[in-house]
Amino acid sequence: MVNGGRIAMLGIMPGNAAIDWNLVVFHGLTIKGIYGREMFETWYKMTALIQSGLDISPVITHRFPYTDFAEGIELMKSGQSGKIVLDWAA
Repeated sequence: MVNGGRIAMLGIMPGNAAIDWNLVVFHGLTIKGIYGREMFETWYKMTALIQSGLDISPVITHRFPYTDFAEGIELMKSGQSGKIVLDWAA
């Protein structure tokens, strides 16, 4: 992360996630958690990025049929995944 960088944190972090506060302080980083009503603005911005051609496929690490949602939740909680997609067409 570059000096003065900004990070927006979305989703649920694994229980053992650690932050090196020295990096945050000495690099002047800004960390912002996004939830609730602010998610709508995030959706609008992401929609524009995707429509402009941004390839998000590297972020998606797992896909499950919606009936296997519990397995997807457990994987998410383990911290061993990126974006998990539940497929409602399966």
